[in-house]
Amino acid sequence: MNTLGMLWAVVLKELRQTVRDRRMMALLVAAPLVQLVLFGSAVQLDVDHVPTAVLDADRSADSREHARRLASDGTLRLVRTPSSDDAALRMLETGEAATALFFPRDFARDHARHVRPRVQMVLDGSDPNRANVAANAVAAHLRTAGKVDVPSRVLFNPGLSTSIYMVPGVAGMLLLLITTVVSSMGLARERERGTLEQIQVTPLPGLLLIVGKIIPFALIGLLDFALAMAVGAYGFDMPLRGSFTLMLGATLLYLTNTLGAGLLIASLSASQQQAFMGGFLFMLPAALLSGIMTPVRSMPSWLSPLTAINPLRHYAEILRAVLLRGASASELAVQLGALAVLGVALCALAGVAFRNQQG
Repeated sequence: MNTLGMLWAVVLKELRQTVRDRRMMALLVAAPLVQLVLFGSAVQLDVDHVPTAVLDADRSADSREHARRLASDGTLRLVRTPSSDDAALRMLETGEAATALFFPRDFARDHARHVRPRVQMVLDGSDPNRANVAANAVAAHLRTAGKVDVPSRVLFNPGLSTSIYMVPGVAGMLLLLITTVVSSMGLARERERGTLEQIQVTPLPGLLLIVGKIIPFALIGLLDFALAMAVGAYGFDMPLRGSFTLMLGATLLYLTNTLGAGLLIASLSASQQQAFMGGFLFMLPAALLSGIMTPVRSMPSWLSPLTAINPLRHYAEILRAVLLRGASASELAVQLGALAVLGVALCALAGVAFRNQQG
């Protein structure tokens, strides 16, 4: 057999071996399709429907018309009308609104006298890109069409620094990589080597075995969380306006999700290669649907509901809210509850899959 014939024989052997592995073929076919659909649908850099609170002290036809026109192009979305200045600022603190506009008393009278009125704009700077888009949309209407002065004030991130906005999201992605992909590959490696089966013949209970296997990865995850917070604080001047204990509790809930996903992937994988592909297939959609890189509000209506079952989205929202806005546990009850429910579900599925695999 010549060299070309021997090469072709090796290629055919590898192709047959790959095609016979149904799990690997499913990953090789499903992964590109899923990533293509998600990239094409989820990665939308346009910012629209920015929640905006309008406090209209003038309550004239002129001020109401300006408020209506501000929301006409879809960039801004008018939400609940606050009853006072403090209520409007509270909406920014809780995240209910990202922009607040304060129309002064005598707005219409000053307009009629050709005196440029002043409309105060207050922005939530925790998302710099969204704040800039909202500010530009308001300025484009009021300063040009309306001939209104719009002094602005930025809360939570006065310098509109992108770094302190990105660090919490990147920290969540790093924990996902380490505690999901690495743990699933580690458990799959032990199955390949036969060490996992050797441990199982001992009197060690199955639940205790699972817990003992994942605790080291949880400790590594907590260490990486601490390092990420230290780097963010000292390297990027990231503030800590809320409770560190709350962030630590949220991190533990998040780790139950990532480690549960890692154990589930390992239980469904017959090799390290399959575990790596499964972890990658889980991690990339989680990152795309988390709102870290692109806003969830900009995603298609059929896709955005899927973000509700994404632990990374809830964890990133918690970190940003605690770090930048000083949010409390009661304000983050939805996100904390989602992490708890998803964590229990993933761990339960992983436990069932692990027992079935060994049974």
